[in-house]
Amino acid sequence: MFNPVFLTFEIMEENEYIKRAIDLATQNVTEGGGPFGAVIVKDGKIFAEGVNRVTETNDPTAHAEVQAIRKACEKLHTFDLSGYEIYSSCEPCPMCFSAIYWAHISKVYYAATHHDAEDAGFADALIYREVKLKPLERSIPFLKIDHPQKITPFEVWLKKEDKEKY
Repeated sequence: MFNPVFLTFEIMEENEYIKRAIDLATQNVTEGGGPFGAVIVKDGKIFAEGVNRVTETNDPTAHAEVQAIRKACEKLHTFDLSGYEIYSSCEPCPMCFSAIYWAHISKVYYAATHHDAEDAGFADALIYREVKLKPLERSIPFLKIDHPQKITPFEVWLKKEDKEKY
């Protein structure tokens, strides 16, 4: 019986871009960084690479995928990466997942899963669980303040004629 999931896994195992992401992640560990790497590709060309730089930069958002997205956007002078693909050494965490959607990346390939990351001591699973909880049930409470001007920024945005949508 034909199993497309297994076939996809076999193809990705030998993929040069996923191998590059894994190699970047492995090298980054030897240089003191985290075990994550990412590559942004279009039309058979690598446009940007990123590795986890959280501890090096003291920036909790400096994940490999975010780093690669930032580099690609800077290089290409755009925030819209439609038509580009990202290859990640590991399934993107919720933050990187969101960044990928905000960048309009067309396809995501990954090797290890977020369960593998959890087994190595990374808190991705915690965040996946927390997102599903009601704001006040989360380990970090999210408190809504009903301020009378809460929608003013959106009203100004909607009236702005020369806005650049993203």
